[in-house]
Amino acid sequence: MEATDTSHEHEDLLDGGPGPMGATYGKLMMWFFILSDALTFSGFLAAYGFSRFKFIETWPIADEVFTHFPFLHGVEAPMYYVALMTFILIFSSVTMVLAVDAGHHLKKTKVAFYMLLTIVGGLIFLGSQAWEWKNFIKGEFGAVETKGGSILQFVNTDGHRVALADFAAHLPEVREQHTGNKGIWFMSEGSLPSYSVNEVIEGFKNHPEILVRTEKIVDKKKVILNREESIKKLATAHYVVEGANLIRNEYGQKSFANFFFFITGFHGFHVFTGVMINIIIFFNVLLGTYDKRNSYEMVEKVGLYWHFVDLVWVFVFTFFYLV
Repeated sequence: MEATDTSHEHEDLLDGGPGPMGATYGKLMMWFFILSDALTFSGFLAAYGFSRFKFIETWPIADEVFTHFPFLHGVEAPMYYVALMTFILIFSSVTMVLAVDAGHHLKKTKVAFYMLLTIVGGLIFLGSQAWEWKNFIKGEFGAVETKGGSILQFVNTDGHRVALADFAAHLPEVREQHTGNKGIWFMSEGSLPSYSVNEVIEGFKNHPEILVRTEKIVDKKKVILNREESIKKLATAHYVVEGANLIRNEYGQKSFANFFFFITGFHGFHVFTGVMINIIIFFNVLLGTYDKRNSYEMVEKVGLYWHFVDLVWVFVFTFFYLV
């Protein structure tokens, strides 16, 4: 009785070929990575949700924070640019699908074309996110922080925001920035605000049409104090806040800026990584690497990662910006 040689049945498993359910080793590992990364993002978004629920009465209103649009200075366009960024990223996912489909048919030129469109879409998204960060960090109106840590903003009688530059006085004060070399008890601090607390208070007193708006939200609107209450509340101010950083921000609850930088920054890093990998695959396509292999599976594996990045942004956009 002749022995049956079954070694060839496992050759594909050893060289990375099709395994269980037709999935190659590389594709299976990509799915493992996506699953683990999905759990990471889920943890971040869950932490964001818990923090927002805890500070629900003082959480910044996204429509008032993300109002900028390129080349439309001074025009309020709440969430328009974020929506455009989302559309661009989703469209890049469509071009990636077309690239993968072209790879299945071994059409090198089409794969390269759609990969290029995907790369361009990713770069536009990264540039847009950098522009959004710049505006978020710089701020537009400014505010003051009380000794209790709450943020006070300024509005006119119609409820529209008023910038510190529109009313702050200019007093003959000498302000010195703290640096570590000026005494062991001093801590280094960032750049000084454009105005001091005294200049803001003095300017506020000279403009009776301006009121203070607190962080507290009632019926989806922040509470605006009357003139007498505004002066009393402003007396507790101790720091002028312009823009946002990891310590404080002019938009309201401090945790909001921390989550914004961490979640959008972590996602942006994923997009940047995806763009770099796509560029490498794009040049491999041009060099005919996958034509020689007679397989464009590498494009498909990169496509899985790109679709995951797009899907994560949909959740970030929904829970961070819309809800």
